[in-house]
Amino acid sequence: MNKSENETTVFSPKSPGDILIIAGPCSAENEQQVLSTAEELTKCKKVKIFRAGIWKPRTEPGNFEGVGEKGIDWLRKVKQKTELLTATETATPEHIEICLKNRDAVDIIWIGARTTSNPFSIQSIADALKGCDIPVMIKNPLNPDLKLWAGAVERLLKSGIKNIAVIHRGFYPFQKTNLRNVPKWELAIEMKSRYPEIPIINDPSHIAGSTEYIREIAQKALNLNFDGLMIETHISPEMALSDAKQQITPQALISLLKGLKIRTSSSGNAEFLSKLEQYREQIDSLDFQLLELLHKRMKIVEDIGEYKAKNNVSIFQLKRWLDITITRKEFGKQIDLDPKFTERLLQLVHRESIRLQSEIMNKNKTK
Repeated sequence: MNKSENETTVFSPKSPGDILIIAGPCSAENEQQVLSTAEELTKCKKVKIFRAGIWKPRTEPGNFEGVGEKGIDWLRKVKQKTELLTATETATPEHIEICLKNRDAVDIIWIGARTTSNPFSIQSIADALKGCDIPVMIKNPLNPDLKLWAGAVERLLKSGIKNIAVIHRGFYPFQKTNLRNVPKWELAIEMKSRYPEIPIINDPSHIAGSTEYIREIAQKALNLNFDGLMIETHISPEMALSDAKQQITPQALISLLKGLKIRTSSSGNAEFLSKLEQYREQIDSLDFQLLELLHKRMKIVEDIGEYKAKNNVSIFQLKRWLDITITRKEFGKQIDLDPKFTERLLQLVHRESIRLQSEIMNKNKTK
């Protein structure tokens, strides 16, 4: 997907240093709720897109699953009464067909996390979108599988959709945490690295699961140079039929946005740029030294592997591994390295060491 620097999309900021703000209720529940929320959001000039789910795939049947197609007319009235663009979630080709027939009501569609998790569903949606020009936002899958997320993007690109954004809404936690979903910021950063031309939008509402953490998560996203925020906003959150705990009022949204610090990706200050370049040169030098040291370490690992193979000694030595873990973590603490970081680094190096010695063992076995 190649874009010129001057090409803009519906997801592009209107001015340098600006970010895209998408807001609206988790679900379109009734006409009054939708229109009242949208009209209040017009008081916040930063909001450009009004979001509301009319089809709501739920984990268990019996919960509120959206109003369905009749919600389309409510979105149409939002467009008639405000200058906001509208967006809703689609999960099937039938949803796509309805939205495409009602482009005067629906400007943008998004694909939810459950749908992104299923390549068959994504392909059926991609097929339904062939030859269309509607903008599409793709949420990350439920589980931290970058290939699924990237695969969804690739399928949509192959269908001819050019106006794409991705939404980082966090990943399902395998253990209970304070947050509804685990951010795993590193995966969002990797996604942005793979597709630098595609805007990435953070959804702090779904990561937080509670209004308590939305500001903190939104600011972290801005610190990481995300292109926008999608924040669930409801005229009466306490009355919401879905995700009541994570929705805020339009007034609270205005207050939240005022308190956020928008970071720029660069600075025109010559002194800053000069100092930053000095820091980066130091980082570059240290990175190459680290790689050289790792190379030397792995050569010794190979020598050890050959020696073990000749003497019929097993690769994994528990006592040695425990000793390495304890002594290195202790030294890491002394030099102010985070113990978890030290442990993850050791595990990564150890896995590579095991791999190399396994290859040596297999070669010696065939001789």
